[in-house]
Amino acid sequence: MSKGMILATTLEELRAARGLLGAPLGLVPTMGYLHAGHISLVERARAECASVAVSIFVNPTQFGPKEDLASYPRNLPGDLKLLEDAGVNLVWMPTAEIMYPPDFQTWVNVEGLTSPLEGAMRPGHFRGVTTVVAKLFNAIQPQKAYFGQKDAQQAAVIRRMTHDLNFPIEIVVCPIKREADGLAMSSRNAYLNPAERQAATVLFCALNAAQAAYAAGERNADSLRQAMSDTINAEPLARLQYISCADNDSLEELKTVTGKTLLSMAVYLGKTRLIDNFILGE
Repeated sequence: MSKGMILATTLEELRAARGLLGAPLGLVPTMGYLHAGHISLVERARAECASVAVSIFVNPTQFGPKEDLASYPRNLPGDLKLLEDAGVNLVWMPTAEIMYPPDFQTWVNVEGLTSPLEGAMRPGHFRGVTTVVAKLFNAIQPQKAYFGQKDAQQAAVIRRMTHDLNFPIEIVVCPIKREADGLAMSSRNAYLNPAERQAATVLFCALNAAQAAYAAGERNADSLRQAMSDTINAEPLARLQYISCADNDSLEELKTVTGKTLLSMAVYLGKTRLIDNFILGE
C-alpha cells in the first residue's frame, strides 16, 4: 500500500486515522467484493469531499438464516487495490467481534418503511442494516455518506434513520451502474452461471417495459406491474419473487401513478436473488 491510504481494523486505529482527515469526509459503506458500482460512489465522494473513507464489512446481522453469508464473495486484496487506485484516504475493516461484542444487545429499528418489499421478504434484514450503518456513522463521523440507488429501499430507510436520530450527515444516493446489457452491477452477479447471466437481463427488460408503458401515458399501477411481471414470466430461467409500483417516499403500493414512483422487483435466477428498480417521474 502507498502512504496515501490508511488501513484500520480496530476502533483505536480508526480514531487515530480519522483525526488526520480533512473535512468534509465522505463515507462509502461496503461489504467488499467491489465493482464499478462501488467505485462510482467513491468517485462521487472524492468530487464532493476533502477526504474519503470506505468501510469493508460483511455484516452478519443483515443475512437471514438461509441466506448466503458464508458464501458471500470476498476479495480483500483486489478491493484494496481498487480503492487505492481510486484515491481513497482511509479503509476501515472491522471484525465481527469489534462490531458485535459477545454481550451486544442494542439494535436500531426503523419501523414503517421496512415493512414492505425487501423487509417483507427478508425479516430482520433492515434491523441489521440500520444497526451497522448507525455504528459506522458513529465510529467514522462523516459529513456525507454515499449509497447506491440499486438498494432503493435501503437508501430510503437509511435516510429516515439519519433524519430521525439527528445524525449530522447528508445521505447521497447515486445512480445504478449497469453492465453494457443493462444488468445492474452487483457482487451477487458472480454467482450466475453463463445461461443465468444471459437471462438476468430480464430485470432491466421488465423495467423498460413498464417505463415504455408509462411514457405512452399509462398511469394505472396494476398495468405497469403486469407489464413487468409478463416480461419476467416469459423468461424460463427467471422466478419472480415480488414486483412493486410504489410511492417513492412512503413505499406504499399505488393504484394510480402521480408523483415520483419506484418500480422495483426481486427475481431468482437459479439460486441467485437479484433486485433492480427504476424511478418514474424524476
